Amino acid sequence: MQTLNLIGGQWCQADSGARFPVLNPADDSLVAEVPDCGAAETLRAIEVAERARFEFLARPLGERTDLLRSISDRMGQQVEALSELLTAEQGKPISEARGEVDYARSFLDGAAYEADRFPLVEELDRERTGKRVLVHPTSIGTTAAITPWNFPIAMLAKKVGPAFAMGCSMVLKPSEETPLSALAFAEICVDCGLPPGVLNVLTGRPEVIGRVLLESPLVRKISFTGSTDVGRLLVHGAATNLPRLSLELGGHAPFIVLEGADLDAAVAGALACKFRNGGQACISANRFLIQRSVHDDFVERLRIAAEALVVGRGTDPGVQIGPMINDGAMAKIDQHVADALEHGASCILGGRHLHLEGLTDRFYAPTILVGCTPEMLCFREETFGPVCPVRAFDTVDEAIALANDSPYGLAGYLWAADSGEAVAIARRLEVGVVGVNDPAPVTAHTPFGGVKSSGWGREGGRAALEEYVPVQTISLGGIGS
Repeated sequence: MQTLNLIGGQWCQADSGARFPVLNPADDSLVAEVPDCGAAETLRAIEVAERARFEFLARPLGERTDLLRSISDRMGQQVEALSELLTAEQGKPISEARGEVDYARSFLDGAAYEADRFPLVEELDRERTGKRVLVHPTSIGTTAAITPWNFPIAMLAKKVGPAFAMGCSMVLKPSEETPLSALAFAEICVDCGLPPGVLNVLTGRPEVIGRVLLESPLVRKISFTGSTDVGRLLVHGAATNLPRLSLELGGHAPFIVLEGADLDAAVAGALACKFRNGGQACISANRFLIQRSVHDDFVERLRIAAEALVVGRGTDPGVQIGPMINDGAMAKIDQHVADALEHGASCILGGRHLHLEGLTDRFYAPTILVGCTPEMLCFREETFGPVCPVRAFDTVDEAIALANDSPYGLAGYLWAADSGEAVAIARRLEVGVVGVNDPAPVTAHTPFGGVKSSGWGREGGRAALEEYVPVQTISLGGIGS
């Protein structure tokens, strides 16, 4: 397992020699120590990335997409080792870790697929322009990515795939909570023949590394997945050099169930999109809006299903929910549940820590709160934990108003019997992606991103490539064909 940083094709320590620990959230055991890099190392990484991008862009597109497929294939050969590493540093069940590795691979293969079909030049209609006009996509140059702890290898693949396909180099800053999967990914890239300097990985303090990335005029794009508060800081910091920003920020997904929907399917969908990764996902269902005529039936089915979920160490057989990432995450869950109960909600399942022998106090029971109202914290903020706040509604208009009553707009879910009605309702939801009878609407080939305070830009599909290629317009006046 690689525990050094990668700059210009060389594995290196921090200049100061400082390192920091990566702990397993399930038991606080030491997984590894990694370099605590700062401003000087970040500047070097930017400089080598800037030099490397010209040679990389000069390579044929097919060579770059073949490289992405080779990296994906190598990940497939190492899926078990990568999954064990993910579970050790992040805590998620090993089955989910394997799923994340496959998910990450799909974004590399997907970027290669889309890039092989990407138009290298477009000629506009002469009858409309009055002359010959060519539009060329142009590689944006040196890029940076800042990735989160909840899906550490999938989120970096979302960013690396389109960047490499479009001939961009990258400086990657993984979360300090989960840096090891990024280093493992970088090691695979090196082994697959990625040219030195095209990918550089820095572990360290985000405020220092992020500041240098924002201050450098060489960094022309930054892709960030994380909280809305940090996203706002990046927007302010980018004001000087105006790099292009892609921001996947906080979510607060509504989960709407209409009368007539298949309740068994809706409950299965709720389990999938609420309790995956213990609810620690930006697209997790956060507000359950259930039509009154089916409310009690749905809630009872959900209670029975959620009560059967197995919580424990991610490597133990049968475990479906692992630990929360840190003590701060547990404190936020405690705060949201206590606030809901104080304001009149009832807890019909969970609502407590689980004290498991030999493990940390970061395990929370699957929880269902009924009678929730919009003024409660759990209805206003992301809980990022295994908590289901439920509210009944009477009319579709009421459900849509409740769903849209949020500053966030990343994902939403709708369970209905009639597809025409469902699409009409989905079009009224102020979110970037809607899963209609679908708990997993995000794939490598679908554009994904938010509206409102959930950010801007898109990842997945052709839209992801377009984030890395501003277009150049060439107008040919008085020149023949």
